[in-house]
Amino acid sequence: MKKKLKKQIGQLHLWLGLASGLILFTVALTGSLLVFEKEIDQFINPEFYNVSNVGSSKKTIDDCTAAIQKQYAIEKINRIVVYNDPKRTMTIIGKNSEGDSQIFSVDPYTGKVLGTIAQESRFFSIVLNIHRHLLLHDVGEIITGSSCLIFVFMLISGLVLWWPKKIKNLKQRLTVKWKASFKRVNWDFHSTFGFYTFIFLLIIALTGLTWSFKWFENGMYFIANGTTERPSPKVENPTKVDPLTDKTAFYQTLYQKTDSIFPYQGNIQIRMPADTINSILILKENLEFSIPNQSSAIYFDKYTGKEIEIRPYESFSKGDKLKRLIYPIHTGSIYGYPTKILAFVVCLFAITLPVTGLLIWLGKRKKKASN
Repeated sequence: MKKKLKKQIGQLHLWLGLASGLILFTVALTGSLLVFEKEIDQFINPEFYNVSNVGSSKKTIDDCTAAIQKQYAIEKINRIVVYNDPKRTMTIIGKNSEGDSQIFSVDPYTGKVLGTIAQESRFFSIVLNIHRHLLLHDVGEIITGSSCLIFVFMLISGLVLWWPKKIKNLKQRLTVKWKASFKRVNWDFHSTFGFYTFIFLLIIALTGLTWSFKWFENGMYFIANGTTERPSPKVENPTKVDPLTDKTAFYQTLYQKTDSIFPYQGNIQIRMPADTINSILILKENLEFSIPNQSSAIYFDKYTGKEIEIRPYESFSKGDKLKRLIYPIHTGSIYGYPTKILAFVVCLFAITLPVTGLLIWLGKRKKKASN
């Protein structure tokens, strides 16, 4: 019975692997690039991310946005990121009259635009689009999400197939016989390193499901909170008509209020609502935490600039805090370079799995044909 079950699992492992191999190869390849996205981009485009001279005082955020809107005909500011590092440029994202998003790098000391690029044509934006959607929008997201689910099964079934019948054969399963034939080396490489990377690949795959399936995210919240209910990430704007005529220091005031309410060292991100209903969301990431992506939030009235709601990180539910951990866990950035390097190496190995698996199948076909 056990032998028959293992054979059935082996068949599922084989055919699901062949069916999803190309997608898994693509997702793993793009994922390995995204692990070091910031480092690669900053190395290639240092002038986009760093100022040449650190000044004694900075321009107001409003001066910078006004110059961009005038010079580049930007109709709407979507997002502003002000970094704690004095060497970092300010990032401003805005939309023109045609609705295209543009990313601007601004020297905060002079207000000068150091670089600009269309958000959709940025190299890593394209890589991320391939990684999540295969450039196919919602259809691509379903394909990558389904392939990720298949990969979870492949990992678990692979562990079942790897597991030796007798404990005395365990040592053999933990090593690659490099001096053997190519067929044997390929098999050992696929199964042995699959075992060593199993837990890391499983974590990456499971965290990746959060972006593909709402039911998976709801399940995560239910496990953490005992309920799928949670506060809305958006807060409706109480003021419906703009009563202000002078907004020369609007963004700067919001920035200073946020910096005062949350006095720790951190990067501040101003997010303007995409619609006419909701308020401004400002996030301040706490750089004093050892783990990244831990931010507190404040909602401001987009017309008056008054505080609507303050959500310190400490007040977040266990589910919200867990969700904040998903991105650094998935990308390997949770503990800096050691875990990034680990995630990169594991992703590189994941690229080989569809290839070595295909070679194993072709070898079996060839053997059957010759018999």
